[in-house]
Amino acid sequence: MREYELKYGCNPNQKPSRIYRKEGELPIQVLNGKPGYINFLDALNGWQLVSELKKATGLPAATSFKHVSPAGAAVGLALTPTEAKIYWVDDLGELSALASAYARARGADRMSSYGDFIALSDVCDVSTANVIKREFSDGIIAPGYEPEALEILKGKKKGAYAIIQIDEHYVPAATEHKEVFGITFEQGRNDLHIDDGFFGNVVTENKEIPESAKIDMAIAMITLKYTQSNSVCYVKGGQAIGIGAGQQSRIHCTRLAGNKADNWLLRQSPQVLSLPFREQMKRADRDNAIDLYMGEDYMDVLADGEWEKYFTEKPPVLTREEKREWLSKATDVTLGSDAFFPFSDNVERAFRSGVKYIAQPGGSIRDQEVIDACNKHGIAMCFTGIRLFHH
Repeated sequence: MREYELKYGCNPNQKPSRIYRKEGELPIQVLNGKPGYINFLDALNGWQLVSELKKATGLPAATSFKHVSPAGAAVGLALTPTEAKIYWVDDLGELSALASAYARARGADRMSSYGDFIALSDVCDVSTANVIKREFSDGIIAPGYEPEALEILKGKKKGAYAIIQIDEHYVPAATEHKEVFGITFEQGRNDLHIDDGFFGNVVTENKEIPESAKIDMAIAMITLKYTQSNSVCYVKGGQAIGIGAGQQSRIHCTRLAGNKADNWLLRQSPQVLSLPFREQMKRADRDNAIDLYMGEDYMDVLADGEWEKYFTEKPPVLTREEKREWLSKATDVTLGSDAFFPFSDNVERAFRSGVKYIAQPGGSIRDQEVIDACNKHGIAMCFTGIRLFHH
């Protein structure tokens, strides 16, 4: 197959639409459904992300893509009981490493992951298919599927679920092209390899970066490599917990991603874990209720006449003081940035979300101010010397 006809492009009025290769066959097979233009953009970016995570860490990897940026990315580390509960998989028993990776990727930011396109580094097994089965998702790309897993996935969306198989050995040309307004752009493909050596230039007084943090740094930087810039990524325990994509200001990236990381941490608080949800509530409704409950618009779910729709009894307000107390326990979070921090305010915001390790390119005229801020908080920071913009 050298080309694949699409229903339309980014929008229904953009016709005709197709994907194709000028030379050679497409490295994909569509096993089910009818993927669209944006689906393929998510799929091909997501596949690059997870295959690079697998190479960097040696662990199975998964990502949850929405609108050409990852909402979550993770490697296959076992879930804690609390993590299994907040990801709604505690009733599935022991998960495979790949299933754990997807549960983490989907669970990092469940509001943004709704209707995602999934990418897996490994052959999709039954355990992973059973996790995916219960989530609202547009489709999946993987290097293969166990027969039973494929049948489970084919049953999603009344049989219309998009399932793509990619040739894991496919390597694109070294030069890539993109056309905008009738003008062709050409550049070398970003085939930068990220490994332990990428994080060797530690510029702060604290130079202790454990292996677990280096894995988290690799996850952060590889995730950023396929996130619309500007972007910042918070990572903890083998998974992205907050991604701030496509912001014009670096501090807005840091705040956006930090707020998402805070929400991930707050979901594990006793007040949120004990919310008395009504039986038979849909997963999306529970996620939305939790998001509102933790935020400033909590009265949208706690007002009289509203709380009865979600809970068997009215929960107490989660106060700012309670949130601050819980978030003050956060630690060992890693932060990656796709470009240098121009001001130390990024470090100050990151520290409030438990950041202890930072990886960023460096190169700002205010690098010393940023280093001083890290030293003040005991943060270990490395300069990679490499920018990772993606557009």
